[in-house]
Amino acid sequence: MTRIAVTGACGRMGRVIVSLCKERGDCEIIAGIDKLGEKYDEFPVYKSVFDMAEKPDVIIDFSHPSALPDLLSYGKMNNVPLVIATTGYTDEERSQITAASAQIPIFFTFNMSLGINLLVELARKATQVLGGQFDIEILEKHHNQKKDAPSGTAIMIAEAINEELDGKDHFVYDRHSVRKPRDKDEIGMHAIRGGTIVGEHDIIFAGHDEVITLSHSAQSREVFAVGAVNAAVFLAGKPAGMYAMSDLIKEN
Repeated sequence: MTRIAVTGACGRMGRVIVSLCKERGDCEIIAGIDKLGEKYDEFPVYKSVFDMAEKPDVIIDFSHPSALPDLLSYGKMNNVPLVIATTGYTDEERSQITAASAQIPIFFTFNMSLGINLLVELARKATQVLGGQFDIEILEKHHNQKKDAPSGTAIMIAEAINEELDGKDHFVYDRHSVRKPRDKDEIGMHAIRGGTIVGEHDIIFAGHDEVITLSHSAQSREVFAVGAVNAAVFLAGKPAGMYAMSDLIKEN
């Protein structure tokens, strides 16, 4: 039985994770961490990760980038693995996550959906075949409360594509002030915010007289919560290192 603590426990994703764990027999929520400190279930909710009386097997983080320093410190001090599912990290914060993975196991991905991670692999394959001949654009859509743009998932997709292009392309996030034709070596990134869109990502490969589009649409936040819980169960007991969805898929 994997004992899990959830940061951001009082938020929408935190509550979905709690609900999912109740339906499973391989894990349980033993504590929540949330700045609101609002108790809404059988487990205690603390305002700080350092206030926890319990020691979890894994912490799932669906909170805010500002919580990262405390999470990494707690994880390293107590040898507790972390599933980091929050988005919007800076390059410096991502470097801190990577550095911490030398001491503790960390599962980090911009998107916990199995479908999205399959989309990334399909984008890699398409780039191997089409790269250099087709222009590549990424369009992402999210709800009107999402703060970061472009989404972490869009960045993950773009970075995976650029790896296949040997890192030679550059990202263009906005063209309203650019008065020139599109560069050959660029990947366009476009963000739409509106309504209650959970998450949609399109990868457009535009060539001469033909267009290929790879798409993924999330219909509910539950797909991300399922991935996070699966990651937590997978991560428990693993040695220090950086883990991603590809590792979980290989083990299964």
